[in-house]
Amino acid sequence: MTALLEVRDLVVDYAARGGATRAVDHASLDIQRGETLALVGESGSGKTSLGRAILRLVAIASGTVRYDGLDVQALDSSALRAFRRRVQVVFQDPKASLDPRMRVGDIVREGIDIHALAPREAAELRVARLLEEVGLSAHDADRHPHEFSGGERQRIAIARALAVEPEFLVLDEAVSALDVLVRAQVLDLLARLQAARALTFLFIAHDLAVVRQTASRVAVMRAGRIVECAPTAELFRAPVAPETKALLAAIPRIAW
Repeated sequence: MTALLEVRDLVVDYAARGGATRAVDHASLDIQRGETLALVGESGSGKTSLGRAILRLVAIASGTVRYDGLDVQALDSSALRAFRRRVQVVFQDPKASLDPRMRVGDIVREGIDIHALAPREAAELRVARLLEEVGLSAHDADRHPHEFSGGERQRIAIARALAVEPEFLVLDEAVSALDVLVRAQVLDLLARLQAARALTFLFIAHDLAVVRQTASRVAVMRAGRIVECAPTAELFRAPVAPETKALLAAIPRIAW
């Protein structure tokens, strides 16, 4: 079966004083349509850089990213626009990713307007339905991001991503800034949205415990390299790489 996303020997370098810093070091992975692949690693492991390279938000030094057979790096402006409708991102900090000067309705509707997906009245109706789909109220469209809690702001960010009807979401530490209860609620929301909309997820996280119930497979990164990739149950049962064992050992355990 041909993967929806294919990453091969990807290298990402950042300019630094005295030379370049390698953030992603010949990383390869596949993601099948409809699955959730969790990309896990400690801070600085390169997982966010890999996610941004897939989205073509950072330049790559070498390697390839193919989405549904298309070479993402070779896309012209028109094809890149279409790609960015199909592939959306939810960032870690919704407070930083949502424009505080804009009303929530305008934030969610922005992608609909950019891609000319619906006239004004129909777009506003779509925004209302999206807000309700993520657990908010249609009346929230007239409010501003600072009037919401962190979990509610992340729901707004999810609604914005869904507004252009994507098929693939990059979730870049999308629940790591939330408290435990709200995190569970947002994870449940994402699972329901994935089932209802047949979405594919790249779920970037630093905590293996967060992805245990959500990911079908887990890839572990360290120092820019993918050191292990396995089905979730298998990885938790019999980890191979020392880095995976260290991440598993760091999961808090409650003694009763």
